[in-house]
Amino acid sequence: MWATPSASFGVQPRHNRAVKREIPSEIEEHRDQYWQRENTRTVENAADAERFVERVGFAACLTDSRKPGPSLYVAVCGRRDAVKPRNVQTDPEASLTWTIKDEVMRRGKVYYGKLSRGRALFLAPRMIPHFFAVWGVRPSEEKKRLSKPALAILRVLKHEWEMGTSDLRDESGVKDRNQFSRAMDELQAGMVVIPSEVVYSPKFTYIWTLAVGRFPDQLRQRVKRDAAVREIARCFLTGAGMTFPGEMARVSGLDRSEAGRGNRALVAEGFAAMPARGTYRLIEPPSGYTSPTP
Repeated sequence: MWATPSASFGVQPRHNRAVKREIPSEIEEHRDQYWQRENTRTVENAADAERFVERVGFAACLTDSRKPGPSLYVAVCGRRDAVKPRNVQTDPEASLTWTIKDEVMRRGKVYYGKLSRGRALFLAPRMIPHFFAVWGVRPSEEKKRLSKPALAILRVLKHEWEMGTSDLRDESGVKDRNQFSRAMDELQAGMVVIPSEVVYSPKFTYIWTLAVGRFPDQLRQRVKRDAAVREIARCFLTGAGMTFPGEMARVSGLDRSEAGRGNRALVAEGFAAMPARGTYRLIEPPSGYTSPTP
Protein backbone atom coordinates (compact mmCIF):
# COMPACT_ATOMS: atom_id res chain seq x y z
CA MET A 1 0.00 0.00 0.00
CA TRP A 2 2.95 2.31 0.56
CA ALA A 3 4.84 2.11 -2.70
CA THR A 4 2.44 3.69 -5.21
CA PRO A 5 1.28 7.13 -4.12
CA SER A 6 -1.25 8.83 -6.40
CA ALA A 7 -2.23 12.44 -6.76
CA SER A 8 -5.77 12.03 -5.46
CA PHE A 9 -5.18 11.20 -1.80
CA GLY A 10 -7.96 13.36 -0.46
CA VAL A 11 -6.21 16.67 -1.24
CA GLN A 12 -8.77 19.40 -1.74
CA PRO A 13 -8.39 22.02 -4.48
CA ARG A 14 -6.89 25.29 -3.27
CA HIS A 15 -10.12 27.14 -4.11
CA ASN A 16 -12.26 24.82 -1.95
CA ARG A 17 -10.59 24.91 1.46
CA ALA A 18 -13.94 24.75 3.33
CA VAL A 19 -14.53 21.18 2.18
CA LYS A 20 -13.41 18.65 4.75
CA ARG A 21 -10.38 16.68 3.65
CA GLU A 22 -10.94 12.95 3.28
CA ILE A 23 -8.00 10.97 4.64
CA PRO A 24 -7.52 7.62 2.87
CA SER A 25 -8.72 4.70 4.95
CA GLU A 26 -5.34 2.98 4.96
CA ILE A 27 -3.74 6.15 6.33
CA GLU A 28 -6.37 6.40 9.06
CA GLU A 29 -5.70 2.77 9.98
CA HIS A 30 -1.95 3.43 10.07
CA ARG A 31 -2.54 6.36 12.42
CA ASP A 32 -4.89 4.28 14.54
CA GLN A 33 -2.13 1.74 15.09
CA TYR A 34 0.79 4.10 15.48
CA TRP A 35 -0.97 6.74 17.60
CA GLN A 36 -2.89 4.12 19.61
CA ARG A 37 -6.35 5.30 18.63
CA GLU A 38 -7.73 1.82 19.24
CA ASN A 39 -9.52 0.62 22.38
CA THR A 40 -7.48 -2.59 22.49
CA ARG A 41 -4.26 -0.69 23.30
CA THR A 42 -5.21 2.29 25.44
CA VAL A 43 -2.69 4.09 27.64
CA GLU A 44 -3.56 3.26 31.24
CA ASN A 45 -0.58 4.39 33.31
CA ALA A 46 2.69 6.34 33.24
CA ALA A 47 4.76 3.42 31.91
CA ASP A 48 2.30 3.01 29.01
CA ALA A 49 2.53 6.74 28.35
CA GLU A 50 6.33 6.67 28.27
CA ARG A 51 6.28 3.81 25.74
CA PHE A 52 3.72 5.74 23.69
CA VAL A 53 5.88 8.89 23.63
CA GLU A 54 8.99 6.89 22.75
CA ARG A 55 7.13 5.32 19.82
CA VAL A 56 5.63 8.49 18.35
CA GLY A 57 8.60 10.76 19.17
CA PHE A 58 6.53 13.73 20.27
CA ALA A 59 2.92 14.09 21.33
CA ALA A 60 0.47 16.61 22.71
CA CYS A 61 -1.07 16.11 26.12
CA LEU A 62 -4.77 17.02 26.11
CA THR A 63 -5.64 17.69 22.47
CA ASP A 64 -8.44 15.64 20.96
CA SER A 65 -9.48 14.49 17.49
CA ARG A 66 -10.22 18.06 16.38
CA LYS A 67 -6.46 18.69 16.19
CA PRO A 68 -4.00 16.59 14.17
CA GLY A 69 -1.15 14.55 15.56
CA PRO A 70 -0.59 12.04 18.36
CA SER A 71 -2.15 12.91 21.70
CA LEU A 72 -1.92 11.33 25.14
CA TYR A 73 -5.61 12.05 25.73
CA VAL A 74 -6.66 10.27 22.52
CA ALA A 75 -4.40 7.31 23.40
CA VAL A 76 -6.03 7.13 26.84
CA CYS A 77 -9.46 7.14 25.20
CA GLY A 78 -8.43 4.69 22.48
CA ARG A 79 -10.81 6.26 19.97
CA ARG A 80 -10.09 7.97 16.67
CA ASP A 81 -12.99 10.38 17.23
CA ALA A 82 -12.30 11.24 20.89
CA VAL A 83 -13.55 14.72 21.79
CA LYS A 84 -13.14 16.34 25.19
CA PRO A 85 -16.42 17.19 26.90
CA ARG A 86 -17.20 20.76 27.86
CA ASN A 87 -16.58 20.00 31.54
CA VAL A 88 -13.27 18.13 31.59
CA GLN A 89 -13.10 18.19 35.41
CA THR A 90 -15.77 15.51 35.62
CA ASP A 91 -14.60 13.48 32.62
CA PRO A 92 -12.83 10.27 33.76
CA GLU A 93 -10.65 10.03 30.63
CA ALA A 94 -9.47 13.64 30.90
CA SER A 95 -8.83 13.15 34.63
CA LEU A 96 -6.82 9.98 33.97
CA THR A 97 -4.80 11.77 31.29
CA TRP A 98 -4.01 14.59 33.73
CA THR A 99 -3.00 12.12 36.45
CA ILE A 100 -0.75 10.21 34.03
CA LYS A 101 0.79 13.49 32.85
CA ASP A 102 1.69 14.38 36.45
CA GLU A 103 3.32 11.01 37.04
CA VAL A 104 5.25 11.10 33.75
CA MET A 105 6.50 14.58 34.65
CA ARG A 106 7.59 13.34 38.08
CA ARG A 107 9.40 10.27 36.70
CA GLY A 108 11.38 12.40 34.25
CA LYS A 109 11.99 9.71 31.62
CA VAL A 110 10.49 11.77 28.80
CA TYR A 111 10.57 15.52 28.31
CA TYR A 112 7.48 17.58 29.11
CA GLY A 113 6.96 21.30 28.82
CA LYS A 114 5.35 24.17 26.93
CA LEU A 115 7.28 24.54 23.71
CA SER A 116 6.68 26.59 20.56
CA ARG A 117 3.50 28.70 20.60
CA GLY A 118 2.69 27.53 24.10
CA ARG A 119 2.07 23.91 23.10
CA ALA A 120 2.41 21.42 25.94
CA LEU A 121 4.36 18.55 24.38
CA PHE A 122 5.98 15.31 25.44
CA LEU A 123 9.29 14.53 23.72
CA ALA A 124 11.05 11.18 23.55
CA PRO A 125 14.69 11.58 24.60
CA ARG A 126 15.83 10.84 21.03
CA MET A 127 13.90 13.89 19.77
CA ILE A 128 15.15 16.38 22.38
CA PRO A 129 18.34 17.37 20.48
CA HIS A 130 16.32 18.07 17.32
CA PHE A 131 13.71 20.24 19.04
CA PHE A 132 16.46 22.04 20.94
CA ALA A 133 18.33 22.76 17.70
CA VAL A 134 15.27 24.64 16.45
CA TRP A 135 13.92 26.31 19.59
CA GLY A 136 16.49 25.92 22.35
CA VAL A 137 18.38 28.76 24.03
CA ARG A 138 21.99 27.86 24.79
CA PRO A 139 23.76 29.36 27.84
CA SER A 140 25.85 31.62 25.61
CA GLU A 141 22.64 33.08 24.11
CA GLU A 142 20.66 33.66 27.30
CA LYS A 143 21.49 37.34 27.82
CA LYS A 144 20.64 38.18 24.21
CA ARG A 145 17.49 36.11 23.82
CA LEU A 146 15.81 36.11 27.23
CA SER A 147 13.85 38.95 28.83
CA LYS A 148 14.93 40.51 32.13
CA PRO A 149 12.20 38.69 34.14
CA ALA A 150 13.20 35.36 32.57
CA LEU A 151 16.87 35.99 33.39
CA ALA A 152 15.97 36.88 36.98
CA ILE A 153 14.09 33.60 37.39
CA LEU A 154 16.88 31.66 35.72
CA ARG A 155 19.52 33.11 38.08
CA VAL A 156 17.57 31.78 41.05
CA LEU A 157 17.10 28.32 39.54
CA LYS A 158 20.77 28.07 38.65
CA HIS A 159 21.55 28.65 42.31
CA GLU A 160 18.75 26.63 43.92
CA TRP A 161 18.27 24.08 41.09
CA GLU A 162 14.63 23.40 42.00
CA MET A 163 11.88 25.59 43.43
CA GLY A 164 8.10 25.96 43.66
CA THR A 165 6.21 28.72 41.87
CA SER A 166 5.49 30.94 44.88
CA ASP A 167 9.03 30.81 46.27
CA LEU A 168 10.46 31.36 42.81
CA ARG A 169 8.37 34.50 42.36
CA ASP A 170 9.58 35.86 45.68
CA GLU A 171 13.24 34.99 45.21
CA SER A 172 13.43 36.29 41.64
CA GLY A 173 11.56 39.51 42.40
CA VAL A 174 9.15 38.80 39.51
CA LYS A 175 6.07 39.06 41.70
CA ASP A 176 3.50 40.11 39.13
CA ARG A 177 1.65 36.90 38.22
CA ASN A 178 1.15 37.70 34.55
CA GLN A 179 4.76 38.79 34.09
CA PHE A 180 5.96 35.68 35.89
CA SER A 181 3.78 33.41 33.73
CA ARG A 182 5.07 35.02 30.55
CA ALA A 183 8.66 34.60 31.73
CA MET A 184 8.11 30.93 32.61
CA ASP A 185 6.52 30.30 29.20
CA GLU A 186 9.56 31.97 27.63
CA LEU A 187 11.97 29.75 29.59
CA GLN A 188 9.99 26.63 28.70
CA ALA A 189 9.80 27.59 25.02
CA GLY A 190 13.59 27.94 25.02
CA MET A 191 13.90 24.49 26.63
CA VAL A 192 15.76 26.02 29.57
CA VAL A 193 13.30 25.29 32.40
CA ILE A 194 10.75 22.49 32.80
CA PRO A 195 8.19 21.50 35.44
CA SER A 196 9.53 18.56 37.42
CA GLU A 197 6.60 17.91 39.71
CA VAL A 198 3.17 19.22 40.63
CA VAL A 199 1.97 19.48 44.23
CA TYR A 200 -1.71 19.74 45.15
CA SER A 201 -1.53 20.04 48.95
CA PRO A 202 -1.55 22.27 50.93
CA LYS A 203 -1.97 24.30 47.74
CA PHE A 204 -1.54 23.69 44.02
CA THR A 205 1.91 24.54 42.69
CA TYR A 206 4.45 23.41 40.13
CA ILE A 207 8.03 22.62 41.06
CA TRP A 208 10.44 23.98 38.45
CA THR A 209 13.92 22.82 37.54
CA LEU A 210 16.58 23.27 34.87
CA ALA A 211 15.97 21.11 31.81
CA VAL A 212 19.67 20.33 31.48
CA GLY A 213 19.61 18.73 34.92
CA ARG A 214 17.26 16.01 33.69
CA PHE A 215 18.45 15.64 30.10
CA PRO A 216 22.11 16.72 30.08
CA ASP A 217 23.31 14.47 27.26
CA GLN A 218 20.47 15.33 24.90
CA LEU A 219 20.59 19.09 25.52
CA ARG A 220 24.35 19.28 25.01
CA GLN A 221 24.28 17.59 21.62
CA ARG A 222 24.95 19.78 18.61
CA VAL A 223 22.58 19.24 15.69
CA LYS A 224 22.36 21.48 12.63
CA ARG A 225 19.00 23.14 12.20
CA ASP A 226 18.29 21.69 8.74
CA ALA A 227 19.05 18.18 9.97
CA ALA A 228 16.85 18.73 13.03
CA VAL A 229 13.90 19.92 10.93
CA ARG A 230 14.30 16.90 8.64
CA GLU A 231 14.24 14.50 11.61
CA ILE A 232 11.19 16.19 13.13
CA ALA A 233 9.47 15.78 9.76
CA ARG A 234 10.59 12.14 9.57
CA CYS A 235 9.27 11.46 13.05
CA PHE A 236 5.85 12.91 12.28
CA LEU A 237 5.51 11.31 8.85
CA THR A 238 6.45 7.88 10.23
CA GLY A 239 3.45 7.98 12.54
CA ALA A 240 1.08 9.91 10.28
CA GLY A 241 1.74 7.84 7.15
CA MET A 242 0.82 10.92 5.14
CA THR A 243 0.84 14.63 5.90
CA PHE A 244 -1.27 17.33 4.28
CA PRO A 245 -0.59 21.06 3.75
CA GLY A 246 0.09 22.74 7.09
CA GLU A 247 -0.52 19.63 9.18
CA MET A 248 3.05 18.95 10.31
CA ALA A 249 3.58 22.64 11.05
CA ARG A 250 0.50 22.75 13.29
CA VAL A 251 1.58 19.67 15.21
CA SER A 252 5.28 20.47 15.63
CA GLY A 253 5.22 24.25 15.94
CA LEU A 254 7.47 24.77 12.92
CA ASP A 255 6.45 27.45 10.45
CA ARG A 256 5.02 26.09 7.21
CA SER A 257 7.96 27.00 5.00
CA GLU A 258 10.45 25.25 7.27
CA ALA A 259 8.16 22.24 7.69
CA GLY A 260 7.98 22.04 3.90
CA ARG A 261 11.76 22.05 3.61
CA GLY A 262 11.96 19.20 6.11
CA ASN A 263 9.42 17.16 4.17
CA ARG A 264 11.11 17.85 0.84
CA ALA A 265 14.40 16.63 2.31
CA LEU A 266 12.64 13.32 3.00
CA VAL A 267 11.50 13.19 -0.62
CA ALA A 268 15.07 13.83 -1.78
CA GLU A 269 16.40 10.86 0.15
CA GLY A 270 13.59 8.55 -0.99
CA PHE A 271 11.85 8.28 2.39
CA ALA A 272 8.70 10.06 1.19
CA ALA A 273 6.82 10.88 -2.02
CA MET A 274 5.00 14.13 -2.85
CA PRO A 275 1.74 13.20 -4.63
CA ALA A 276 0.52 16.82 -4.58
CA ARG A 277 1.83 20.19 -3.55
CA GLY A 278 2.29 20.30 0.23
CA THR A 279 1.25 16.64 0.61
CA TYR A 280 3.81 13.99 1.54
CA ARG A 281 3.38 10.25 1.89
CA LEU A 282 5.58 7.65 3.50
CA ILE A 283 6.84 5.42 0.69
CA GLU A 284 7.10 2.33 2.86
CA PRO A 285 7.31 1.53 6.56
CA PRO A 286 10.80 2.38 7.87
CA SER A 287 13.34 -0.40 8.28
CA GLY A 288 12.45 -2.58 11.23
CA TYR A 289 8.95 -1.09 11.55
CA THR A 290 6.24 -3.30 12.96
CA SER A 291 2.79 -2.32 14.07
CA PRO A 292 2.70 -1.43 17.76
CA THR A 293 1.81 -4.36 19.99
CA PRO A 294 -0.36 -4.30 23.11
